Amino acid sequence: MNPLLNQSIFLIKEKVGMFKASNSYDIFDPNSNKHLMTSKEPNLGTFTKIFRFTKYKRHTPFNVLVTTTEGKSIVNIKRGVAIFRSDIEVFDEKGQLIGHFNQKFWSFGGKFEIVDKQQKPVCTLEGKWTGWDFKFNKDGKELASVSKKWAGIGKEFFTSADNYVLSINEIVPQDSVERQLIFAAVMVIDMVLKE
Repeated sequence: MNPLLNQSIFLIKEKVGMFKASNSYDIFDPNSNKHLMTSKEPNLGTFTKIFRFTKYKRHTPFNVLVTTTEGKSIVNIKRGVAIFRSDIEVFDEKGQLIGHFNQKFWSFGGKFEIVDKQQKPVCTLEGKWTGWDFKFNKDGKELASVSKKWAGIGKEFFTSADNYVLSINEIVPQDSVERQLIFAAVMVIDMVLKE
């Protein structure tokens, strides 16, 4: 696992674009404002690009690659076409499957079961449909949280760009699959629940 993921707090800024089909993000250390990573969809197909500009955008497949600023792979998040719910696969820097996000049917605000590659529960991601706050919970303990950081009315009003702050609790072990899956979930929140 890349040691960058051992930080406890990240600022994820969606890149601004008026008419963009792909999603891309810059990830910063909010304390130092250092640019740590980038996230993008490098290979969008023609039909996916077309559907991204329709009301079916939430149902399109995605393949999000998170890399260091030098281009070294950190995690890869993939989903096929989604009809009623999203089931997403997460891969590590070596392309090995490390877990899944299984969207719960009929959940207000969005709920995902985060499981490892053997489908064993890691934690649950839950949000409120009235807001932008999401919690990662396991056995009654909060492992991490994601909240929306407002970027200003001009940026928010004229684009679909969002900024998020991910805060990971110290009880989540360093260099763990849990940490990788929690980090990957931020892109999932934006693309599946908030687009």
